[in-house]
Amino acid sequence: MYNWDLSPAEARASQLELAKQVVQEDDLSKIKWIAGVDVGFEQQGAVTRAAVALLDYPSLVLKDFVIHREPTKMPYIPGLLSFRECPAIIEALGRLNTTPDLILCDGQGRAHPRRLGVACHLGVLTGLPTIGVAKSRLCGQHDALPQEKGSQVDLIDKGEVIGRVVRSRQSVRPLYVSIGHRVSLTTAVDYVLACLTQYRLPETTRWADALASNRGKALEKARQQLEKSSENVSV
Repeated sequence: MYNWDLSPAEARASQLELAKQVVQEDDLSKIKWIAGVDVGFEQQGAVTRAAVALLDYPSLVLKDFVIHREPTKMPYIPGLLSFRECPAIIEALGRLNTTPDLILCDGQGRAHPRRLGVACHLGVLTGLPTIGVAKSRLCGQHDALPQEKGSQVDLIDKGEVIGRVVRSRQSVRPLYVSIGHRVSLTTAVDYVLACLTQYRLPETTRWADALASNRGKALEKARQQLEKSSENVSV
């Protein structure tokens, strides 16, 4: 059982140790179930609300979801976001009826100053293959990215390729894709692209992000979707 009760200094030291356990090569079975995870906060940050959306792959149809709430374990500290989010995400994953074959996290993976963003942290602790799909850059530099959909450039920090900057739609802000665990960077980008429809974000992230805050009546929409496919919901 991982100890979440750490000081900031202890948490940073733990990141450096856990980063050594990240598997950066493909270690995947056939992908049938792909999940998106995201976290929101309620009661002025006192309550963490983790959302997991489970989609069929490659159809990208929502098949199950979980929303889990628990007291927030750590205040917001730059670079330590995974300690704030992962406990609730792990609990939510444990309540799914089906274990995902691959998880796309709304956040960084290796593209982190200590090479352990939320996707890596979650992957190492659960043993599941994970990918970081962030909306913004945390660290590293990259060349200019063409405006065309599908354009890619490496994200580099201290001489190391830590991720890839990907244009998911024509002339929109890019995504920052990085290894989480048990997935190579090239494969990670391939799966992110395969989960895109007509939007900037992959469908996994769109569902999880909306459910984490119930934006646009996401909870009602998710239940309606599951009723169509006669699946059970865990909330």
